[in-house]
Amino acid sequence: MSFCLEKYFAPDFEKEEFVNAPDALTVASPKDGVAPDNYHAMSIFPEYFKIGGKWLLAAESRMDCVPVYDNGKIEVKEFRNLKKGELVICGRTENCEDGIYVNAHGFREDDRLSETFAFRQGHSRESSFSRDYDELYELLNHERDNGKIVWVMGPAFAFDHDARDAFARIIAGGYVHAVLAGNALATHDLEGAYLQTALGQNIYTQKNQPNGHYNHLDTINKVRYYGSVSEFIKNENIGNGIIYNCEKYGVPYVLAGSIRDDGPLPCVFGNAYEAQDNMRNQIRSATTVICMATTLHSIAVGNMTPSFRVMPDGTVRKIYFYCVDISEFTVNKLTDRGSLSSIGIVTNVQDFIVNIANGLKV
Repeated sequence: MSFCLEKYFAPDFEKEEFVNAPDALTVASPKDGVAPDNYHAMSIFPEYFKIGGKWLLAAESRMDCVPVYDNGKIEVKEFRNLKKGELVICGRTENCEDGIYVNAHGFREDDRLSETFAFRQGHSRESSFSRDYDELYELLNHERDNGKIVWVMGPAFAFDHDARDAFARIIAGGYVHAVLAGNALATHDLEGAYLQTALGQNIYTQKNQPNGHYNHLDTINKVRYYGSVSEFIKNENIGNGIIYNCEKYGVPYVLAGSIRDDGPLPCVFGNAYEAQDNMRNQIRSATTVICMATTLHSIAVGNMTPSFRVMPDGTVRKIYFYCVDISEFTVNKLTDRGSLSSIGIVTNVQDFIVNIANGLKV
């Protein structure tokens, strides 16, 4: 069965409420990094602003940021990136009253039957995800050639031989267009390729190795000696794993540092806002995002991912967002944080990625 994108329904700007709406108010930012009073904060949905009698869509949106009008376009900026004098759109209504319209139901997903009392309406460990897997296979096959698939990963994959191999095959198959992770994922994946361990345990037998607690530090130290991951791979004849395949197939990866990092690897962004900017640069063009086994990274990426993407030809399409974790807390937390369009799958991520690789036949 071929995959079909959900149709987007734009507002009818000929309707009276749009025609009679006032232009949106713009107010100059009073100083760098500060928005004017009554600024408008963005949501995950498509938002339109009436400027000079025309309704403009903010194409690259991000939740909890502010819209800035500049030279005929709406740019969405983090507060920290605002410059003094930039024209920030103000107003806190969402249905044309202030020349602002939030199109919260643009994709008009089929309403599911809702009962006052019903079992298993949410996602939990008892849920059946067979249909979700089938839909995900179709989506990924479509997105491989027609979209951009961004994977957000915790280090759990690096601890298991089969999971590392499965994701490496997914990369080789063309289903990965960017990876967002932290120092730990890359470190333990490279440790697996270099010393066949992750945190000192054999990645296949899970048996602790003598002095194995040194292995991840030795790996980091060796990468730092060569100056880069690519030089480490070349000089140590690394030939397998997630990071190896990212390098081999030219897949960009952004490693965001944390306060507890060892080393870290030389390519890790130690500045949190520099890491955030680089992560968002990948998300700006993403059409499918899959977050796996990382609560903080999942919430961070969820906050910077809107529910839609404006394509180069001007059409608006849905962004598909998945959160996969063994913890129901993580899956539910993403929705609580405002990522209302996320699809949750509660399962062991190592099993999940092996199932995905098998389903894609890579």
